Amino acid sequence: MNEKKSYTLNDAIKKLEHYCAYQERCHKEVIEKLQQMHMIPEAIDVVLVHLIENKFLNEARFAEAFASGKFKIKKWGRSRITFELKKKGISAFNINKAIESISDEEYYSVFNELAENKVKLIKETNVFKKKKKFVDYFLYRGWESYLVYDKANELIK
Repeated sequence: MNEKKSYTLNDAIKKLEHYCAYQERCHKEVIEKLQQMHMIPEAIDVVLVHLIENKFLNEARFAEAFASGKFKIKKWGRSRITFELKKKGISAFNINKAIESISDEEYYSVFNELAENKVKLIKETNVFKKKKKFVDYFLYRGWESYLVYDKANELIK
């Protein structure tokens, strides 16, 4: 009863073209998908080469889209974005390019706005506990510690 669906090389290519066209993917995600499809390593290599040659798969484009999305939507800082891209096996060169694509002006503007809103939301009366909650929130989201501590000292007294 537990039969594995088998894919021909052409079926796998079509399926992965759709998978990559739907959303930007990194090499690691595509390889994992092919392994779940029970493809042999040689077939995985053929499919990867096809996807790269036909511009379905591009690590630099993925890194930039990922960094931009996580910054704009989830409001992550550069440290968290870098960490998550490293986990996905993206090269240091592409990580740096993606991080540089976030303008400093926009970065600091978003941080300041987030910080001011977060301070208002923390109901803690004890100054030290309030600072800790503030700092923990921003460090978890990957904002640089010097920014977080300076802003905590500025806003919480």
